[in-house]
Amino acid sequence: MSKSGIAVTPECVDKFNELKLGKTIKYIIYKLSDDYKEIVVEESSTDPEWENFQNKIVAAKSSYKGKEGKGPRYAVYDFQYELEGGEGTRNKIVFISWSPDEGTLVFPRMTYASSKEALKNALNGIGAEVQANNEDEIEYSTILKDISRGKR
Repeated sequence: MSKSGIAVTPECVDKFNELKLGKTIKYIIYKLSDDYKEIVVEESSTDPEWENFQNKIVAAKSSYKGKEGKGPRYAVYDFQYELEGGEGTRNKIVFISWSPDEGTLVFPRMTYASSKEALKNALNGIGAEVQANNEDEIEYSTILKDISRGKR
């Protein structure tokens, strides 16, 4: 359980293990349940196109007390990239915490921030972590540059 008292559902871990071990799932998007009591799987996909994944993250919405804003999300992406100098292909499981700086309601944003560690700790085998607060930080090239150099 997180500092905020939010629990991670077993499905979150099961789906992550399926991504990690089965290598058929490309990404998983997690969200807080509508009642803000647990972290749940919003979607998983085999779609290898980064742009489709990115569009789903950026378009996410959250609501609280009748108001709606941009939605923070957590995601895990099985990132594949080529090493420089033709040294081969690598995969790295990347944990992404998406929390837009603008247009996000305060309660969802703070709840996501205080619940992130609970999800990360439940998912064994994360190779890198990315905190993205604007669309430039969730561009494929930005993440590739950071994880291929071991910065994240």
